[in-house]
Amino acid sequence: MTVKAYHLLAVAEVLVYDALVDEQLLQCVPANCLKLDVGKRGGKPSTPQGEINKLLVQHCQAGQQVVRLKSGDPFIFGRCTAEIAALKAAGCEFEVIPGISSALAAPLFAGIPLTDPVMSRCFAVFTAHEPDALDWEALSRLETLVILMGGQNLPEILHQLLRRKRSPLTPIAIIRWAGTPNQEIWTGQLNNILEKTAGLSLSPVVIVIGEVVGLRQYLQSETINSEDSTTAIIPSRATMSNHLPLAGKTILVTRSVGQSSEFSDLLQAVGAKVIEMPTLEIGPPSSWTDLDCAIASLSDFHWLILTSTNGIEYFFARLTALGQDSRALANVKIAVVGEKTAQCLRQQALKPDFIPPNFVADSLVEHFPEALSGKKILFPRVETGGREILVKELTAKGAEVVEVAAYQSCCPNSIPESAKLALQNHQVDIITFASSKTVQFFCQIIDNTFANHSVVNLQDVCIASIGPQTSKTCHALFGRVDVEAEEYTLDGLTQALVKKYEV
Repeated sequence: MTVKAYHLLAVAEVLVYDALVDEQLLQCVPANCLKLDVGKRGGKPSTPQGEINKLLVQHCQAGQQVVRLKSGDPFIFGRCTAEIAALKAAGCEFEVIPGISSALAAPLFAGIPLTDPVMSRCFAVFTAHEPDALDWEALSRLETLVILMGGQNLPEILHQLLRRKRSPLTPIAIIRWAGTPNQEIWTGQLNNILEKTAGLSLSPVVIVIGEVVGLRQYLQSETINSEDSTTAIIPSRATMSNHLPLAGKTILVTRSVGQSSEFSDLLQAVGAKVIEMPTLEIGPPSSWTDLDCAIASLSDFHWLILTSTNGIEYFFARLTALGQDSRALANVKIAVVGEKTAQCLRQQALKPDFIPPNFVADSLVEHFPEALSGKKILFPRVETGGREILVKELTAKGAEVVEVAAYQSCCPNSIPESAKLALQNHQVDIITFASSKTVQFFCQIIDNTFANHSVVNLQDVCIASIGPQTSKTCHALFGRVDVEAEEYTLDGLTQALVKKYEV
C-alpha cells in the first residue's frame, strides 16, 4: 500500500475492510478503532452492497475518520462507484488513494513478466466470474491473459481458449494467496493444468496464460523445473539476499493482540518470513478496587515492583484516571524486570532504581539492592495465572507484599486465517513464544480451532522460547524446547535463532 494509506490507518476511527485484506494491516489501526468486516467471498455469507454503503455514510455523517480498506486497486472489479455515489448523495467528503491490483502484483511475486519485446507486446486483464459474458474470440488472439476470480471456472476458460485454436502447449500459471506466506504457484500447460490442480481449492487465485510464463524459470534466484506442479515463492528480502541467516524460514510469532510488530521487524531484518498470531488479549482487571486502594496509600510503600510493560501501562493509566501522576511516587523506589520494561517506565519520565541481571523475576530477590525485612512492596500484576514464586521469595525475606490486579490476560477467540492456513499446510518452520501464557493459549486456540488435532503437526517445527520459565511451559505442553534465548529479550531470542541457523 502507499505511505499515505498506511498513515491514514494510524488515525482511523472506523475501518471498513474486505475479505482479502492482509490481516496484519488490521493491527495498524488504533486500539479503539471500530473494525467492520464486510468482505465478500464466493459461497459464503456476505454483507450486501447496500448495507456497506449505509455503514460508510452513517459513520461519515457521525464525524468519524472512516477508512474503506480494499485489497489491490479499488477500481479494478471493485464496487467503488456504488459506494462513492452513496457518499456523494449524502454530502460526505471522500478521497480515493491508489492501490496495486493483484493482476499486476501476483505475476510479479511469481516472477512472471507480463510484457516482453518478443513474447508479449500487450496483455489483457479480465474477470472470469461470468465467462459467458466475455468475448473469447478476441481474448484468444491476445498474447498474454491475466484472469481474476477464475478458479472455479478454470475448466470453462480452458475450453473456450482451446476451441478457438489456442495451442494446448500454451504455458499457464495459477498463483494462490499471492504475496503471503501461504503463496502457492502451479505451472503447466493448457492441456495438463487441470490434472495438476485436481481437488485443490483455487481461491483466491490469479491466472496468467501466455508464453511469458515460461520466462519464470530464468528470472528466479534458484532453478525451477517448469514441469513441477507446485512451487512456493514468497517474495521478501530473503529471495534477494540468500546469505541472511533466516532466509527461507517461515516463523509463526505468537504475541499479544495489538502489540507492536517490533519482534517481527527484527526477524524480517535477518531474512525470515513472519506470520503473526495473536495468542493473548490484554484488558483491564475484573475490578479496580484493590489497585485504587493501593494508589490511595502509595506513601505507605517502600518499593513498587513492575515486571512487564502491561503492568506499567495499566498502573499509570489508572494513576492518571484517579487524578494523580508520577509525583505520587516521589518517595517510592521502583524495581523493574527487563530492559524493555525499563524503557516503558522511562516513557513515564521515571528511571528505575533497580533492574536485576538476567532479565528474569527470579533474580530480582537474589540481587535486591537492600535488605527486604520490614519493607512494604506494591506489586501490580496480572489478575490470574501469574507466577507465585516471586511473592513467596519476597515474603520469605521478610517483606510485606501487596499484590493487586492491574490487568487481565485472556485467550483470543479466533486465529488469523494466514496462521491457520500456514499450520494446516505445514508451512511453519519455527514458532516463537515470549511468555508462558502465549504457550498455554496457543495450545488452547489450536484445540478450539482444529477438531482434528493431527492436522497441526509440530514434530518438525522448531520451538523457540524467550527464557527458562517459558521453556518450562513448552516442555510441559510440547515435550521439548529447541531454542532458548541466552538474553531473555526479543532481541536475545532473535540472536538465538540466528545462531542456530547461520551457516
